[in-house]
Amino acid sequence: MREFDRKLVLEDGSEYQGYGFGGSVDRVCEVVFNTSPVGYQEIASDPSYADQFIVMTYPLIGNYGISDDDFESTNLSLGGMVVADYNDSPSNFRSVKSLGELFEESNIPGLSGIDTRKLTRSIRDLGTRRAMLTSIDVPKEAALAYIESTPVPHDAVSRVSCKKRRYLRTADPLYNVVAIDCGMKLNIARSLKFFSCNVVIVPYDTTAEEIEFMKPDGVFISNGPGDPEDVPEVVETVRRLRGKIPIFGICLGHQIISLAYGAKTYKLKFGHRGGNHPVKDIKTGRVVITSQNHSYAVDATSVEGSDLTTTHINLLDNTVEGVECIEDRIFSVQFHPEAAPGPQDSLFLFEKFIQLMSESK
Repeated sequence: MREFDRKLVLEDGSEYQGYGFGGSVDRVCEVVFNTSPVGYQEIASDPSYADQFIVMTYPLIGNYGISDDDFESTNLSLGGMVVADYNDSPSNFRSVKSLGELFEESNIPGLSGIDTRKLTRSIRDLGTRRAMLTSIDVPKEAALAYIESTPVPHDAVSRVSCKKRRYLRTADPLYNVVAIDCGMKLNIARSLKFFSCNVVIVPYDTTAEEIEFMKPDGVFISNGPGDPEDVPEVVETVRRLRGKIPIFGICLGHQIISLAYGAKTYKLKFGHRGGNHPVKDIKTGRVVITSQNHSYAVDATSVEGSDLTTTHINLLDNTVEGVECIEDRIFSVQFHPEAAPGPQDSLFLFEKFIQLMSESK
């Protein structure tokens, strides 16, 4: 039997020994879990996972390989991936390489062969914690000391955001949208293009004045990693644009919009990650199944004291899943209507954004 060669050491001293795949670098990250049964490539390439180890609850990972068409970002920024059973011989006519090969190219460590059920229960019961993925030979005491001495990063958005403007044009465009890139998934841009929008993707620190100069029909605030309070630049941009241009935010964008209106955010015990979260539209009573990926939530009480109205709630824990200000033509949702792969119950939210831009023309 092959001997274990890598391990995950959590800051509480617990250890999970297994087999390494992908990059062999030692790294300290926050450990989170994702309940999606498919989509490991989209998850691995989602910039929102920067500085995190992803524990996949679905047991078999890697079996359909990697496709050139399924990336959500051209540069991988996740900390690493932890799985129960890793398959290094994928069977899929679209596959161009294995997950391990992709991780090796991007110097991202993977760990397989551990009891992911036990680890997931630990995260669920005790909350997310930081951990070190390292060689089996590293003493636990040394790993714990390294975790303690490693600072918690607060610059994730600046690292995953684009460095200059990018232009995505579509045939016969009806609207021009400026998308503030806080770690935007590619499928968001694809979705906007599908609804006849030309998209200008701009860095996260682009000012309100620069955006107004471009004369967009609407502004989109993207998803992204980390604490929304780490990007006061974007909060200030939204604050200056509110009421002037229709604005739509997703995930981190939802939290940023809420902060711009004076609401508060807080960190969840273990976050929401996966494609199976039921969300209720308060006005219609309609329930949609959503894909989510975030550690922070908007405080419901603080929304009541702002100019925002809560539009959606999560039926699993009653957290705020959507807000809007009708007068300012601004709205946001915590979940991903553009989920890829995943439930597409809420694609109509892009149509709502289109309607706001149409009415404002």
